[in-house]
Amino acid sequence: MDRRTAVVTGALFLLTEVAAVAGMLLYRPVLDGAAYAAGGGADGRVAAGALCEVVLVLAVVGTGVALYPVLRRHQEAVALGYVCGRLLEAAVIAVGIVSLLAVVTLRRDAGAEAATAARALVAVHDRTFLLGPNLVLGANSLALASLMHRSRLVPRPVAVLGLVGGTLILASGVAVLFGVYPQVSTAGSLAALPVFAWEVTLAVRLLAKGFTPPRPAVALPD
Repeated sequence: MDRRTAVVTGALFLLTEVAAVAGMLLYRPVLDGAAYAAGGGADGRVAAGALCEVVLVLAVVGTGVALYPVLRRHQEAVALGYVCGRLLEAAVIAVGIVSLLAVVTLRRDAGAEAATAARALVAVHDRTFLLGPNLVLGANSLALASLMHRSRLVPRPVAVLGLVGGTLILASGVAVLFGVYPQVSTAGSLAALPVFAWEVTLAVRLLAKGFTPPRPAVALPD
């Protein structure tokens, strides 16, 4: 059962990375809200990007649900918190999807009002990206990595990578929130690399070898 859970979880983590990158690349034109609303648009491309992010939302929820039976054996409160955190992350991403699809709808309306509304909707998407795949993702990564570090479900270097990645993406989100540097910046991209590496490494580990089996109890001499 644990081996099947590991394979499903690993596959879902890889799916989150593929769907996130594909979605970001596909809907890049709509991120310039005013210009997109006033121009010819690339509605099909944006729709494909939104579909990728719907897959992302489902995969994010799936990782939390799939891991829960394993995690709760070690610390049920953290396991439940991780599931709730992934649900929150998915909900925030879904709000961002809706905001960008609304920009596509506004493209059919000419005028300054449409351009202004498009800018506002893109700003909503940017804030959801900061909250979900930065702040909430960082907290979720820290919770999962710390539990896996204590329980030895994966090798320590893998768990430590998660602790580093979660800390950096969370700190980066806070820095962006307080205006230390822009959301789209070299510093923000570098801060996101360790958490990306953590999720890919964890996925590969789970697919290849599964969870680390518990150590057998050592009998004490009488």
